[in-house]
Amino acid sequence: MNIFKRIFKIGEAQANKAVDNLEDPITMTEQGIRDMKEDLNKSVEAVAQVKAMAIRSKNERDEHTATAKDYESKAMLILKKAHSGDMEVGEADRLAKEALTKKEEAQQHANRAAADTEKFEKNVSQLKDTIETIKGNITNWENELKTLKARVKVSDATKNVNKQMAELDSAGTVSMLERMKEKVAQDEALAEAYGDLAKTNKSVDDEIDAAADMTESKLDDDLAKLKEQLGIKKDEA
Repeated sequence: MNIFKRIFKIGEAQANKAVDNLEDPITMTEQGIRDMKEDLNKSVEAVAQVKAMAIRSKNERDEHTATAKDYESKAMLILKKAHSGDMEVGEADRLAKEALTKKEEAQQHANRAAADTEKFEKNVSQLKDTIETIKGNITNWENELKTLKARVKVSDATKNVNKQMAELDSAGTVSMLERMKEKVAQDEALAEAYGDLAKTNKSVDDEIDAAADMTESKLDDDLAKLKEQLGIKKDEA
């Protein structure tokens, strides 16, 4: 039973990952742009194909129209020959009817080709409008993608900073600073105490040397000797 639960959890995690990927706005926008560009290429290709069909039907229309006019001219020529006596009237009428029949068939083909030409040209116009719409959508989506990327960068940076601030142990940091301040104060007080001890704790030898300091007496003796050498008497001085 446990193994089936584990398999289900793995499948659920994969499904959630797929959903997360689908919800990625940048990925979706990039895919949308790729799809739009594929649609654009297909539309351009379709326009070229329909345009070729329009040109072909237009050429057929012109050819059938010219054929219809040619049969009409031939029918008129045959009737003129019969009227001038160059041709039997019955035979001329038969051939003129055949020419007019051919003319009618050609005219029908010309009309059909003309209708196709109009339809194809309308399709070309519609496809061109579609292409312009797709181009506009691609431009808008590309601009949106740039905006999304910038927003994602700002969002990630803000999220990281806020996460760091949330995880920062402010209480521990303040406590550590207080302990450091207390230690520094204690060290300063200790240094001052040692200084006081250095001033007050003199050895017996230091006291004896201070009491037996003959510096002043020696200076007086040196001064008296100097005056004596100069012949200056004590009273004169």
